[in-house]
Amino acid sequence: MNNKVIIKVLLALLFYGFFVALVVIFYDDSPDKMTWNDREAYNRQFIAKIKIDTFTFEKALSHLGSPDITEAITIDNINYQVMFYRTQHVKSDGITTQDECTFLFFINGMLKEIGLGNNYPKQWGIITHHH
Repeated sequence: MNNKVIIKVLLALLFYGFFVALVVIFYDDSPDKMTWNDREAYNRQFIAKIKIDTFTFEKALSHLGSPDITEAITIDNINYQVMFYRTQHVKSDGITTQDECTFLFFINGMLKEIGLGNNYPKQWGIITHHH
C-alpha cells in the first residue's frame, strides 16, 4: 500500500480516538440532565437490574439522581424512605404523579421493595399503622 494512504488512515484513526476520548471525558450523562423521555427509559432499564438487599439509598442517588417524589418517616428508630422515579408517561400535564413512577422502598438505607408507584400508598399505610 501507498505510504500516503497508510498515513491518512492512521491520522483518521488517531483523530477518531481523540474525539471518542473527549466525549467520554466531558459528556455529562447524569439522569438529572436527560430529557424526560430519555430519563424514563434510563430509570426503567436501571431499576430492572437492581437487587433487593444489596442496593442502598446512596447508590440510588448516585445512579438515578434526585427522585421525582420522596417520602420518609422514622418509627421506633427505624428509618423508612421511599423514592419515586418516573418510569412511565401517563398524562402530559407537567406534573409527575405516583402512578407515573416506580418506587424504591428503603429501610435503614437498604432497598427492601420495588413496585409501581400507584400501589405504594397501601404499603405505606401498613407500616405507619402497625408501629
